[in-house]
Amino acid sequence: MSIVYLNGEFLPVTEARVSVLDRGFTFADSVYEVIPVYNENIFRVQEHLQRLNNSLNAIAIANPFSESQWQQILTDVLKKNPSNSSRSLYMQVTRGVSDREHLHMNDLQPTVFVMSREVREQDLAPGVKVITHEDIRWDYCHIKTTALLANVMLKRKANDADGAVETILIRDGMVTEGAASNVFVVKNSTVVTARKDGSVLPGITRDLLLELLDYAGIQYSEDSVPVSDLESADEVWLTSSSMGVAPVVRVDERDVADGKTGPMWKKVDQLFKEFKSNPGMLK
Repeated sequence: MSIVYLNGEFLPVTEARVSVLDRGFTFADSVYEVIPVYNENIFRVQEHLQRLNNSLNAIAIANPFSESQWQQILTDVLKKNPSNSSRSLYMQVTRGVSDREHLHMNDLQPTVFVMSREVREQDLAPGVKVITHEDIRWDYCHIKTTALLANVMLKRKANDADGAVETILIRDGMVTEGAASNVFVVKNSTVVTARKDGSVLPGITRDLLLELLDYAGIQYSEDSVPVSDLESADEVWLTSSSMGVAPVVRVDERDVADGKTGPMWKKVDQLFKEFKSNPGMLK
């Protein structure tokens, strides 16, 4: 049975209880992180913890733990849930329990929850299908909030569209990101992804991919991505903690280029696999 961490205790998930007046439940007043674990190594843990801290600061919740305390909790959760499979760690911090009033008190005790789960390995070589949709989310997309109703709706639209796995979002004629991923477009041997200007989540895998591109001497830029570039791209990729780097072979009813996985993706996928086995390769 899965053992989780909740407010200072390690206990079976079936015994974990949170108040119905927790603001994470009544207002989605909370933030979260998902961290992959490869070969028992917590993937870019410092970067994930920094992003968690950034999200907490953005919504004015004091970080309940230091970086070393967080790392100890994460390590303990993994030890209490041994597995030979790839795993991920889920962390959530809510503002805590209060009366259901929009204005909150400043002395609330945050609720902290951490769990581990096994992740099924995906064969991405054949590529994935996606759809596009207007970006209907709120403007503060750089905050990793649990208020994900729009993302849930957009994921459902993709699922209902004949096997698509993701929805690429469009705002004012520009590609922002996926419902649960960042988007990369390859044209004329240059890789482009949207700037971190608040309209996208600053993805940890996204940032790693840029480092890997730099390491390999592949030209890239962080810039606006017009829909027309998506439609005429040589390659399109998605990045996320759960997928890694996924090649897109079909957008809506159009093939990307020849509808097959591209050579640039094959190169970066190999680099990503090398990094998972040897995280120190970029140092």
